[in-house]
Amino acid sequence: MNYQFLANTRLFRGISVDELEKMLTCFSVQTRQYEKGSLILRAGQTVSAIGLVLSGNITIENNDLWGNRTVMDRLGAGAIFAESYALTPEEILMVDIVANEPTEVLFLQTRAILNPCQKSCYSHRALLGNLLAISSQKNLHMSRHILHTSPKTIRGRLLSYLSFFAQKEGNYEFDIPFDRQQLADYLGVDRSALSNELSKMQREGILSSKKNHFKLTPDCL
Repeated sequence: MNYQFLANTRLFRGISVDELEKMLTCFSVQTRQYEKGSLILRAGQTVSAIGLVLSGNITIENNDLWGNRTVMDRLGAGAIFAESYALTPEEILMVDIVANEPTEVLFLQTRAILNPCQKSCYSHRALLGNLLAISSQKNLHMSRHILHTSPKTIRGRLLSYLSFFAQKEGNYEFDIPFDRQQLADYLGVDRSALSNELSKMQREGILSSKKNHFKLTPDCL
């Protein structure tokens, strides 16, 4: 196991490689590999372990009974997922976790995290603090998702999402983490309708885009 990589992740921030190696001996950890498109976790099941992406990347998505897909988030190496469900094991998972490419995941049982042993007291406290910070940031992310999908028009949703990235980067030119299909799924709109709206906005001089790269022209709004 690559303990140096783990020590550099947000979940294990502030924990040395030696401390981490000792601490993980107390945990029931498993690593699993998934092919592109494989379901890592399925909606409807219960979860008792937190997942940490060791390599590759995953999509957290909601699929309703009519086949409509909404992308909630996309996470790469070092990110964790399913922590809220793992900490409340009586709740069933409401989303699917899908591998976007060949992906390896480390699973940590929450019962070991919530019941620290005596020999790794500091490390466990640091881990719990990191977990709380990550969960808080994810709550903010979900709030932003609600904000971006609340406008009734596709243009309104695009402007909300792209404006956020411009503010985040401090620049009118930036890259987003989604391709067109993923952006459409994240905003809850049809891909063709999204592409049509982007074409209109480019003709009006509001923005220019190529793949996931955007440049905004606020004066044209």
